[in-house]
Amino acid sequence: MSTGKAIKSDVKDLKMAVLGKKRIMWADTDMPVLARVRERFAKEKPLAGLRMSACLHVTAETANLARTLQAGGADLVLIASNPLSTQDDVAASLVHDFGISVFAIREEDNNTYYKHIVAALEHSPHVTMDDGADLVSALIFMALNRLDEVHPEVKKWAEKHSVESRRKILDQIVGSMEETTTGVNRLRAMEKDGVLQFPVVSVNDAQTKHLFDNRYGTGQSTLDGIVRATNILLAGRKVVVCGYGWCGKGVAQRARGMGSLVIVTEVDPIRALEAAMDGFEVMPISKAAEVGDIFITVTGNAHVIIGDHFSKMKHGAMVCNSGHFDVELELPALKSQSSAVISEVRPNVDEYQLKNGKKIYVIGQGRLVNLAAAEGHPPSVMDMSFATQALATEFCIVNKGKLANKVIDVPLEVERYVATHKLESMGISIDKLTAAQNKYMTGWEHGT
Repeated sequence: MSTGKAIKSDVKDLKMAVLGKKRIMWADTDMPVLARVRERFAKEKPLAGLRMSACLHVTAETANLARTLQAGGADLVLIASNPLSTQDDVAASLVHDFGISVFAIREEDNNTYYKHIVAALEHSPHVTMDDGADLVSALIFMALNRLDEVHPEVKKWAEKHSVESRRKILDQIVGSMEETTTGVNRLRAMEKDGVLQFPVVSVNDAQTKHLFDNRYGTGQSTLDGIVRATNILLAGRKVVVCGYGWCGKGVAQRARGMGSLVIVTEVDPIRALEAAMDGFEVMPISKAAEVGDIFITVTGNAHVIIGDHFSKMKHGAMVCNSGHFDVELELPALKSQSSAVISEVRPNVDEYQLKNGKKIYVIGQGRLVNLAAAEGHPPSVMDMSFATQALATEFCIVNKGKLANKVIDVPLEVERYVATHKLESMGISIDKLTAAQNKYMTGWEHGT
């Protein structure tokens, strides 16, 4: 139902809202924990009076998080955290049907992306949410008057405001939530450098996030994106997974389950050892480049596959990224080795014709393949991540002024709430410790 009031927004086409609402409500049927949180938020209004700016992937699952924050009383502005992850019909429905300000258009250019960052800044938020820390970075650079380090669109906006007024925006931030590994890494670097000006809850590090969202969500949705884009058979192919963190583990496990021969590359000796003991072949990327059929980066780092690696690849090799930013693949180097680049030989597949006669296919322009070429994580797994997001937001508000300006963990009680109700929604019951067992586990008197 339309709210009937004008909402500030920048979306592709509001006429797409009918389809978007169907997609949102379909996802909602598989997000019971978030629905439970939304029901309580609607009654208690723990976020009343709060202005929130969220920089997230604008998908049907995110829409249900936005509905939950709105139900809690928040005045929300939602922008895209990736130019290729927006579902335009969902963005339209959030504006038209739910009265939420959304600034997100699939395939938006870099200038538009940062104009949308400006829209989030203009909202003068008390709480932010990030998926990659772009919004928090802009806030901090702006407040510290380091304007030469921000995008021109952000700089142009900041120069219209005094340093004092920019600092005021930063000073009113109660807290922030970060959803992904890349963002947490950036935030920890900010904390180390002494520039992090408010507490940030690392939702990414919550067990109810990385153990499930990263492993099962990324694992399934990454392969979904590859198959949708290419329609290839994975069985019998050599799949090279670069990185064996939680996302890499999920991708490697799912690829093996589809019959692929999986090779893992790593820089961490402990993770490499784990991959080997999990039964995967482990080798340097320089060697894997010569034998792989499909390459998937999931590291959160830059220049994982570089020009030298591309030159060693087989004719017809396919390359994609499911880590976060598009810097994991050194595409400028690949382009310099190519005599021609043919865009969209299939939807979301670009063909690079190398000067040596080989062809290499890049899926999703090197951006997140599970969102660029598919629909992202299934609602069931995002149910846990976004319930954790919503409850972490409430935690920040309840503890306003009590939290240190650092990256902090999601409270254990939030983790247990989410896990308990997820099990309940799945019809699963578990045992409880008896009084005697609890005493034994917490005492020291009993020995051999």
